[in-house]
Amino acid sequence: MRVKAVITYDGSAFFGFQRQQTTKETVTSAIEQALKSLKIHSEITGSGRTDRGVHATGQIIHFDLPPYWSDLERLRLNLNRKLAFIEIKHITKVEDSFHARFSAKKRLYRYVFRTRPPSVFERKYISCYDGFDKTVLQEALDCFIGEHDFRYFHKTGSDTHTTVRRIYRAKYREKDNCHFIYFEANGFLRSQVRMMIESAMACAKGTMQIYELKEQLAGIKKYNHRLAPPEGLYLAKVLY
Repeated sequence: MRVKAVITYDGSAFFGFQRQQTTKETVTSAIEQALKSLKIHSEITGSGRTDRGVHATGQIIHFDLPPYWSDLERLRLNLNRKLAFIEIKHITKVEDSFHARFSAKKRLYRYVFRTRPPSVFERKYISCYDGFDKTVLQEALDCFIGEHDFRYFHKTGSDTHTTVRRIYRAKYREKDNCHFIYFEANGFLRSQVRMMIESAMACAKGTMQIYELKEQLAGIKKYNHRLAPPEGLYLAKVLY
């Protein structure tokens, strides 16, 4: 029986979402170990990878259950007792054809930052950018909307056959002394969101020009290779 789970996790406790050869301190390894302790020998598949230090409030995974695990609420409670820094929010039965990654239609990321250094209690979860122009920031974000080849906006190692992605939404918002950037797309390359944020913020701070951003997006020249700090980034929602 295939099931879909909505999970949330504190990315500061892990070396990223994806299973790795060099460490077991990943979100995937932690969940698979919890499943094995319940005699469930299934690999999990996520809707997408998140980098080291990046969080999730709405990551989706799928895995397969033996038939005797019919009580999915009991399974959720048992898993949550065994997991640290990860919470299984919901588990539901799905068709065997469902795939957390390939069935996804849209993914939404949220980036949170302030203009002053976060407190010791916040610094794992909120980033800091000061001295930026809000109007220029939105102008820079608007450049990403539409379908583009993001070959100059990702780190190597992306598991994909194409670097073309469609951005449906790229918005800046301010609320309660916090600043938010939202990206919604049909998919993202490795570290693409962090590179887009850093490039947009560079424009807003005057260290990069809008025309340079557009040239990088067009694949003419790469002006920025830096990534935004991971602490403020959250995989917020996946739509199917």
